[in-house]
Amino acid sequence: MKALIIIDMQMEMQRRLDAGRDCVNGDAPSRIAALAAAYRERSLPVLHIRHREDDPASPVHADAAGYPPMPCAEAVGDEPVFIKQTSSAFASTDLAAHLQQQGITELVVTGAVAGFCVNSTVRNGSDLGFTMTVVQDAVIGFDLPKTGLSAQVIFDVTMAHLQAEFARLEDTETELNALGNLV
Repeated sequence: MKALIIIDMQMEMQRRLDAGRDCVNGDAPSRIAALAAAYRERSLPVLHIRHREDDPASPVHADAAGYPPMPCAEAVGDEPVFIKQTSSAFASTDLAAHLQQQGITELVVTGAVAGFCVNSTVRNGSDLGFTMTVVQDAVIGFDLPKTGLSAQVIFDVTMAHLQAEFARLEDTETELNALGNLV
């Protein structure tokens, strides 16, 4: 069985978008919302990953304005929410055990941020034997200002590495079409 996973689409990402930070796929939230709706319509699992830091000064501390989910990433009903404190969603949660218990073998990955948590989650999931698909236009990438690397460069290199060894890359339209063909 396949499941949609939404990584770290929290209000901190919206703050970065609103601030005009150099990014790739600033419209990813609408694509994620469309994918989540399609998965729900077909009774396929939607899983949510949220990043939380213990440092009260962190923008993703539990009490910070950046911690809550963006509207596209709000859990509906009893959809599972995994709270992580590491880059990979597998390293500090029971995500792998949950997937195995539910018979989920394929993850369709969306969210933030391409070069960090999406990258490490996809690599870790692949290493654990899950079939990984990245919906690349539903993944946000940001620049690294201190390095001089643009969001596009980081995104392109990250996606190339993931495609080379760890995941299949798709776009939202292709994934929605594939869902439409499910019986």
